[in-house]
Amino acid sequence: MLVAAALGLVNHLLAGEDWARGRLKPFVGQTARLELGALSWQMTIGSTGLFVASDNNATADVTITLPADAPLRAMTDRPSLFAATRISGAAELAESLGFVFRNLSWDVESDLAQLVGDIVARRLVSGGRQLAAWHQQQAKNLALNLAEYFTEENPTIARRQDVSDFCAETSGLQEALARLETRVALLER
Repeated sequence: MLVAAALGLVNHLLAGEDWARGRLKPFVGQTARLELGALSWQMTIGSTGLFVASDNNATADVTITLPADAPLRAMTDRPSLFAATRISGAAELAESLGFVFRNLSWDVESDLAQLVGDIVARRLVSGGRQLAAWHQQQAKNLALNLAEYFTEENPTIARRQDVSDFCAETSGLQEALARLETRVALLER
């Protein structure tokens, strides 16, 4: 069921992008395996440039291994998702798949507009972006507040300035020790 939903989403995105289907058409009949932790599924490129489910026991031409936190990265930081993804197998197919998935994007507003109308879709997407930005800001504020608490109120973590001061004092002591060792060596002669 999860595989069918993921395949449906990818095909929905590909259906709206002629350039992406055109980029995949030369590889009709070739298979890609997608691995995410313990989950893995195979997709074969169909004659229209869309993917069709294939037998997981068949040999894949390309294997795409996603990091364990791929769903979170897909929503928050796509470039890091692509940087952490490993692709192996047929070079040309791997390069084409990488290009297509890097440049494929979902026009949520357009899909919502078909369901609820243009104005409502625009407002829903705008509200969703504002909500996501608010959540990010709140998470940042929480992290800063926790850092301040653990460095100032309940000092279990050293402050940056304290660490810098300690390092400077240690360097000063090392220099003083080196001078002392030089004096002692001179006195021994």
